[in-house]
Amino acid sequence: MKHLLAIAVILVSIQLYGQKKIVWFDVGAKAQYGAAGLYNQALADSPDYGYRIGTGLSYGGKVGINFGYNGLAIDVMKSKANQSFDRTLTTIEWESLDIYALFRNAKNLGYFEIGPKMSMISRVASGGSESNLTDRPETNYNKNLFSGVLGFGANIMGNDGRFSGILGLRFEYAFSDLDSEEGKNIGAPVYNTNFKNLDKTSNIAFAGVVFELNWGIGYFGKAQCGGRSKFIMF
Repeated sequence: MKHLLAIAVILVSIQLYGQKKIVWFDVGAKAQYGAAGLYNQALADSPDYGYRIGTGLSYGGKVGINFGYNGLAIDVMKSKANQSFDRTLTTIEWESLDIYALFRNAKNLGYFEIGPKMSMISRVASGGSESNLTDRPETNYNKNLFSGVLGFGANIMGNDGRFSGILGLRFEYAFSDLDSEEGKNIGAPVYNTNFKNLDKTSNIAFAGVVFELNWGIGYFGKAQCGGRSKFIMF
């Protein structure tokens, strides 16, 4: 009886550990906070405006599709950021829903990520202070912007595939113009009709800290001896 039990344990161990991972999945919750801004060359060159570092906050979730150490991380995040100027009491604020599709390499308890982001702008407001802003009409700004994203970081808790906490840095820059042609005609992004901005773009930038809590879901595995692939929960 003891020998039969030992054989059963060995067979179960082979079944559990004799699988070859084809692709594995994880989900997570994340938030990021840092410095944000709206770069416009005409504003940078103007003696009437002085840039002040703004702030940006985003929160949301992610789904990871992984092949070994490499994978695709799809983030969906709600964001809000602002930009103010020193010499004139002008503040610009914008909100968006951001979708990231990032190549990620995770190895030795660290990670590197790079890829595009699409921002669906839901609100742009401007005014003399953050407490006194006027929402701009949708025709004053472009609703879909595309950015490049670069990030890296490390695991700070957990490393068994089932749960992990990750802290990193992320840098983003939008290659699309926030201002529409109609907005430029009325002095966007500061909405001052005396500001000439017909040929300069307004590009959103962000640099900050990102924190993730990740949970492993499972993986598609295939027996080393050539059996059928099946989904196995972590």
